[in-house]
Amino acid sequence: MARQKKRSRKFLGTRNHGTGNKKNRRGKGGKGGWGRAGMHKQRFSYITRYEPDFFGVHGFAGVRTVRLPTTNLYEIEQLAVGGKLETREGKPFYEFDGKILGSGSITRAVSVKCLAFSEGAEKKIKAAGGSITAPAKKEKKAKAAPAPNAKKQGSF
Repeated sequence: MARQKKRSRKFLGTRNHGTGNKKNRRGKGGKGGWGRAGMHKQRFSYITRYEPDFFGVHGFAGVRTVRLPTTNLYEIEQLAVGGKLETREGKPFYEFDGKILGSGSITRAVSVKCLAFSEGAEKKIKAAGGSITAPAKKEKKAKAAPAPNAKKQGSF
């Protein structure tokens, strides 16, 4: 018969064989839960070292609406009255990289260049004798309406 590997005598004479307190290796109670339990509690150091992206939102980005900075007509009026706008073609000129909203009133003819504007702002500026310009919007293609006698798919 072949001789077995010689037994380790490393823990002879020790009380708990290197496990610390005698209660430590009694069974599943010392494990701290099943699977991924405790990843934000007692196993957090594991997460920070080996899986730093465990928490948080990942994956595809949702559809986001464009949030433009905004300004109102009363703010443009205050700048025009205070003489803080430069003059182009005989009118005060205001350029803004955002959207002009129609809150307030405007009494001076101001030439405005912006990315977008509301209908109310456009009406008030034009009524005061000013002009407003923005880049042309891309028109969405309209879906073709189905023929009136077209059969719906899946119906029999």
